[in-house]
Amino acid sequence: MASLKADFDELIHRVEAGREFAHASYEPIFYLVFHPRDLLDVKRLMPAWTSRLKNDGWQVETFSIAEHIADILGKAPLRKVWLAADRKEPLAWARTNKALGNALTAQNRLQARLEERLAGLEGRSNTILLVTDVEALHPYLRIGAVEAQLQGKFHVPTVFFYPGTRTGKTRLRFLGFYPEDGNYRSVHVGG
Repeated sequence: MASLKADFDELIHRVEAGREFAHASYEPIFYLVFHPRDLLDVKRLMPAWTSRLKNDGWQVETFSIAEHIADILGKAPLRKVWLAADRKEPLAWARTNKALGNALTAQNRLQARLEERLAGLEGRSNTILLVTDVEALHPYLRIGAVEAQLQGKFHVPTVFFYPGTRTGKTRLRFLGFYPEDGNYRSVHVGG
């Protein structure tokens, strides 16, 4: 847990210092990368980290991927059809995951919610957005795809709490087992 605290300290230092202008496009996007085995420790530390940010003068906003996925799927028009199909074939995981993934990506429902949240924060000084529960995207999609679609929309520092491993300066492996992905425009700390 000591390394998680040190990584969070470094992350906040980078957020406060701003990003390097060497990147192709400057947007205040940061990832706290941690090994998936540390997921529960990160969740335990989140209240302390949030309090620390507030004590340091930040207006802390959160966006829980898990809460939004649950809401989207709970209100999906096909929910009754899914439940009936699940009762008939409860072990048809591939079909189930595909249907649920389609519900999240159709009309960019999840992405639209994050975009709406970011738009609502534009112009608010000393505001930071913490994007939590990124692991809930498995097996539907990866956050890099969402981040790429929101280029130009990040106007406040946004921190993604990313369970995975680093394989280079910009390459990440979601949950430590997905193929590495280098399509990130963000600063990565930890991992």
